[in-house]
Amino acid sequence: MVTLHGTSSVQEKADSFYEPLNAGLHEVMGHYSAAELDLVEKIVDELGAVVGGPSTARADFDLPFTSSWTRARWGRDASPRLPGMTVEVLLGEVTCPSGHLVITDGGYLDLWSGEEVPHDEERAVTDLAIVGPDARAAAESFDRQPGLRQYDIPVHAVAEFTAIFDEHCREHGHDARFHRLDQQIPHRQRVRHAITARDPGFRVMGVPVHAVEVPADRALPVIAVPGDHGWQSMRIELSDAPVADSWVFWHLGVDNARFVFADADALSSWEHVKPLDGLADLVLWGRDQEQVAAEFGAPRLGDSADVEYGWVDLPVEEAYRRGLAIETRRTEPDGPKFAFDFRPHSHHWQVMGSVRASDHGAGVVQVNGADIVMTMTSVGDGYFPVHLDVDAAGIPVALRIDVAVED
Repeated sequence: MVTLHGTSSVQEKADSFYEPLNAGLHEVMGHYSAAELDLVEKIVDELGAVVGGPSTARADFDLPFTSSWTRARWGRDASPRLPGMTVEVLLGEVTCPSGHLVITDGGYLDLWSGEEVPHDEERAVTDLAIVGPDARAAAESFDRQPGLRQYDIPVHAVAEFTAIFDEHCREHGHDARFHRLDQQIPHRQRVRHAITARDPGFRVMGVPVHAVEVPADRALPVIAVPGDHGWQSMRIELSDAPVADSWVFWHLGVDNARFVFADADALSSWEHVKPLDGLADLVLWGRDQEQVAAEFGAPRLGDSADVEYGWVDLPVEEAYRRGLAIETRRTEPDGPKFAFDFRPHSHHWQVMGSVRASDHGAGVVQVNGADIVMTMTSVGDGYFPVHLDVDAAGIPVALRIDVAVED
């Protein structure tokens, strides 16, 4: 769903122009050429100047919104806009029965431990707490992780990390020290602690996780605003009150080009890799995809698939064995150039199927009674500021992620 917003002191006059135009927008974009549409846009711009600015009227209508679609329809990477108006796209709605919302890199949910103690056979890590009379001041000036806890510190680096912190405290005159916790803190407990301590979030093996208390009694829309190249911003609306103030609350680092908006309790039931039905897909693509498909007998997939060759609904063990063979072929010196993907039928596979099929690169999956939203950033990986928007009373109105961040 795409929504246009605007304001004007000549609302009634402007509405008389824009309402019929909005009503006919589908037909205009569906049947005119790009050159004709450019002329329509020019006329609309002139109308906006004549009536003194845009309208406050809201026009809701369904539009596909992808760069390929806009190039085909408009000959450029920008969405069709009426002058002075902001285009908003509803990506989905997240529900948080627990009242605790998690926002993080959706590609890293395989790390999530829920209520269980995290366990990583390959990387030995431990959790530390900052204690002492000046613990809070020391934590703020040290500024390695939010709050009084330092999560997932490699065991081999604890002595060195402790020496760095001790030296920092001496330099700043802080009476504080590290206390090594008896065991690692489960990720669901980290969410509770962050919200209780009013920390913006925490880290899981270095991955930033934003945690915030939100209304539990209603669905929360996740809305994107288009920019020149991909999304300009995304926000999750907590109320419809006007925004009176805003500040950068935290930053989210993303390595897998996707955000997830999820209820903290629901993530305890999330299956990132384990197939829910015992099946998996194995797909391949790239320059030499036809050669590789012929070598391994991979069938051509239907038009609805996001790639041309591969197998669907294989027993997971068989898909894994074939994947190992294909990986061996891919890494051969001077071998064919291609890529492949092993896709077990997990929650992640379910929602990414919706993401790939979506015009907006977003999807929703229900896990343990809660709706989880996964959406591509539209700009790849990055380090994105998260703003907290509040009303005049200081009550949160929205969380807003700046996607189009200048280098």
